Amino acid sequence: MVEALVAAGIAVGSGGVVYALAAARVVKQYERGVVLRLGRLKDSVRGPGLTMIVPFVDRLRKVNMQIVTMPVPAQDGITRDNVTVRVDAVIYFKVIDPADAVIQVEDYQFAVSQMAQTSLRSIIGKSDLDDLLSNREKLNQGLELMIDSPAIGWGVQIDRVEIKDVSLPETMKRSMARQAEADRERRARVINADAELQASKKLAEAAGVMSEQPAALQLRLLQTVVAVAAEKNSTLVLPFPVELLRFLERAQPSQAAPAEPVKAPVAPPVAPLAEPAAVEISPAQAPVEIVGEDGEIDSPKNL
Repeated sequence: MVEALVAAGIAVGSGGVVYALAAARVVKQYERGVVLRLGRLKDSVRGPGLTMIVPFVDRLRKVNMQIVTMPVPAQDGITRDNVTVRVDAVIYFKVIDPADAVIQVEDYQFAVSQMAQTSLRSIIGKSDLDDLLSNREKLNQGLELMIDSPAIGWGVQIDRVEIKDVSLPETMKRSMARQAEADRERRARVINADAELQASKKLAEAAGVMSEQPAALQLRLLQTVVAVAAEKNSTLVLPFPVELLRFLERAQPSQAAPAEPVKAPVAPPVAPLAEPAAVEISPAQAPVEIVGEDGEIDSPKNL
């Protein structure tokens, strides 16, 4: 009799141990347990630690409450200014209601991933290229709001969304490089012109000070000579001081004596030509030409 009782006690104890092992569940600190009894959700959510369920009746599902980092696959799209881009992002989210994450959606991580991809393509079509490159904070906020609106009903909270990279076509990259180069050159020219203007003002002020003290120009000349000589050059070029020319100019008499006018040589008067006198020639004195028999002219003879 005693042996039967001992055997029954051992059997009951063994059954209790087996039941306890089958009913015991351990929920980790970063998890929460959702119990479904015969397919019906129990109101209470099991916290971390050791918890007991009814074997073969209850089903415990553990939900991770940590922040999940999920990369969003790169999406191809056309921006509002008709530029083809490829954008990828990363999303951070966590479960705030384990019951809704189990009941309201089949796989909340897959649902959040698909919603992130759809929202990313939508935000690309609504934005300009400049916004994608320089105004990412605003786009991240808009993307987070688009994903968080449906996810809040799934018991999921979107912590933040970040656009990681924007890939552009090679032609667009070259165009942007040329634009940036032209802008840099424009700014360099403006800065150079501003520097020239400031330098000219300073030089004008320095010239005004040196004009009051002529010796300052000579001192400046000597400083220039010292700076050039420090380079150990074999040839030293010294500029001619302008002040020395001014000194020589002041040393000349203010009014020079008037020079005597030079008299031009006077040519001797030329006697007027005498009028030709009329000479009368008598017939007796007129020369006579004699033609010979052979047709030749003989020497003249006075008759």
